[in-house]
Amino acid sequence: MSLSVAGITHIARGFYEAQARVLFVGGLAVIAHGLVRLTTDIDVVVDPQPARARACIRILEELGYKPRAPVPFQDFADPQLRKRWREEKNMVVFSAWHPQGLGEIDLFLEAPFDFEAAWQQAHWAEVAPGCPAPFVDFDRLIAMKRAAGRPKDLEDVDLLLQIRGST
Repeated sequence: MSLSVAGITHIARGFYEAQARVLFVGGLAVIAHGLVRLTTDIDVVVDPQPARARACIRILEELGYKPRAPVPFQDFADPQLRKRWREEKNMVVFSAWHPQGLGEIDLFLEAPFDFEAAWQQAHWAEVAPGCPAPFVDFDRLIAMKRAAGRPKDLEDVDLLLQIRGST
């Protein structure tokens, strides 16, 4: 499935207008930090506090997204269920899709960093006119990419560090 500017804007505007506490990570964050490249999905770290996670899921439901897993979307907000999915199914993300082809979104089951600290240091950038979005800061993005260790992630690290002028 491809990801369109309309899909990115749809999600970012929905989260922004609802004042949701999420951080965009992955390929979109790489782009927000200056590397021009393609990405096929939207990776998001949701504030793990259950009420805030429920609010994010409500927003996605209102925007028309559906969970890929055969479970109620609101189950994502339950920290015990997320823990069980991680332990029993080795899941890292909870995926949702849009029936009108606006793209796929992957919600991390567990924040790979202290969410509150990352939220305070978020890198805000416009994804469309009048639509700012919070992206994980540069240092945390580099750490996430290194920890993932996949060839594409390590290539992103090298290119981002070149853009930033450090090694």
